[in-house]
Amino acid sequence: MMRRHKLWITAAVLAAFHAVILFAGFFAPYDYSAQNRDRVFVPPTRIHFIDGDGKLHLRPFVYGFAPEDSTPANYTIDTSRRYPLELFVAGSPYRIGGVIPSQRHLLGVPLPGRIFLMGTDAYGRDQFSRFLYGGQISLLAGLLAALIAVLLGVTIGALAGFYGGWLDEILMRGGEVFLALPWLYLLFAVRAVMPLHIAGWQIFLLLVSVMGLLGWARPARLIRGVVLSAKERNFVLAARGFGASDAYLLTRHILPQTSGLVLTQLALLIPQYVLAEVTLSFLGLGVSEPMPSWGSLLSCLQQYYVLVSYWWMFLPALLLIPMFLFYSLAADALQERTRSVQL
Repeated sequence: MMRRHKLWITAAVLAAFHAVILFAGFFAPYDYSAQNRDRVFVPPTRIHFIDGDGKLHLRPFVYGFAPEDSTPANYTIDTSRRYPLELFVAGSPYRIGGVIPSQRHLLGVPLPGRIFLMGTDAYGRDQFSRFLYGGQISLLAGLLAALIAVLLGVTIGALAGFYGGWLDEILMRGGEVFLALPWLYLLFAVRAVMPLHIAGWQIFLLLVSVMGLLGWARPARLIRGVVLSAKERNFVLAARGFGASDAYLLTRHILPQTSGLVLTQLALLIPQYVLAEVTLSFLGLGVSEPMPSWGSLLSCLQQYYVLVSYWWMFLPALLLIPMFLFYSLAADALQERTRSVQL
């Protein structure tokens, strides 16, 4: 029972996180590219229920801020005016799922107030909005690359385990070569030989393709082991005796037994590939501006004055830790469930 609860809880948390990222336009207060040059490096906005006079307000609010004349990147809180939080406010236009136009955002404050839940960057862009939109790039890269790797791994592992012989030897020796490759450094090399000025979507597809094509070897070896065991089961031998074709045996009797392993591999590979995309974008080899990604949000930390002066620029990295943790918990829960089913 606890195993089932663990799996459902982790799945629900990951589903909620991905839903927020998917509908980033609704949850983000502002457009990811909107600049506010008079609000550079604004710290995260504090949400208040009690004003300066000690009066409690049921409706949360924020205060304004004004830059100090001597140091423009330092701000003082302006308590002379309160800006109440509003739900389902009209704001910058976006498209739901890239298709349906909308201007409604989950929350906001009336102008000239601003709410920056994670502060702003060197161009005055809202870090929270950029984090949500950036997740669409980084998570999609991880999901697509993991799907490519697992699909290749299932196909190659199933063929190697089912037919064996020389085909098994060739495929598994090739898999060992891919396992020995330092794939992160290979990604660096592939991106380095590409032109610097190419479209962001081309860079994205390049990274996804290379990561997926390099990551099939480990899932293939695991799938091969399951297929080797499954093809000797009595019901598979009986189906073969009745004249079932190889395709029928694989699709109806053998591959369904690998479903738990496939889901576990997806849960393990997605955060690995997300981290790979974040690393490449952090180093300037991933998607470039104005397209945001989690790596590009962290790239400003390469500058020393940002590193020591603006602590909120670390927040995107800190928010990634729970996501990686829940993916790890999901992989553990899926592995435990697979073992219990096999027993």
